[in-house]
Amino acid sequence: MTRPKFKRILLKLSGEALMGQGQFGIDTETVAGLAAEIAAARSAGFEVCLVVGGGNIFRGMAGAAKGMDRAQADYMGMLATVMNALAMQNALEQLGVETRVQSAIKMDQVCEPVIRRRAERHLAKGRVVIFAAGTGSPYFTTDTGAALRAAEMKCDALFKGTSVDGVYTADPKKVSGATRYENIGFDRVLADDLKIMDAAAVALCRDNNIPIVVFNIRQPGNLTDVLAGRGKATIVKNEE
Repeated sequence: MTRPKFKRILLKLSGEALMGQGQFGIDTETVAGLAAEIAAARSAGFEVCLVVGGGNIFRGMAGAAKGMDRAQADYMGMLATVMNALAMQNALEQLGVETRVQSAIKMDQVCEPVIRRRAERHLAKGRVVIFAAGTGSPYFTTDTGAALRAAEMKCDALFKGTSVDGVYTADPKKVSGATRYENIGFDRVLADDLKIMDAAAVALCRDNNIPIVVFNIRQPGNLTDVLAGRGKATIVKNEE
């Protein structure tokens, strides 16, 4: 089946993707490798927005599970995403890719506030836009924030960079007989609780007809390969 062609995408990375082989924090070599992937996509003519989680530094739900107030823990997680966004901005700009960070929590000394029309201008000028601090509200994940920004920016697809090459019937790292989907419907993902993203994010993409492309970001060159229709990935979309 021929894959749809995309022009503007939102790339969602987990905070853990920035850790490399470590157990915590930011690995500069790993971040540089991810930045090179994004730079290559930008050079190929794609408009790229980026959302990075904060789980490599602090995860709000984990803090709440240990007795913290959920809202307070979520705000701490949002601040972690800003740190990751600044790290990605630095790595991209070292490669000569102009980048702007927009945060849903105002912090004028380090980044811009989220302003859709300004983000549109940045993309038109060839810049990568990194959206930080999720939705700016507690009780929402960065997955939901990514789906929101993808809809807001009228992205052609939301690319979910993971450590596996698509969506499987079960976790392929735990179940040896799991089979991979080439295409799957949003409703099937929700009904089977496949957990590619949280349910609110999947539903938001479904309602706004934004395909989710699940692929392995850890494989060098894979982002541009998938964008070109060559790489292995699963496309989650509304079924006709």
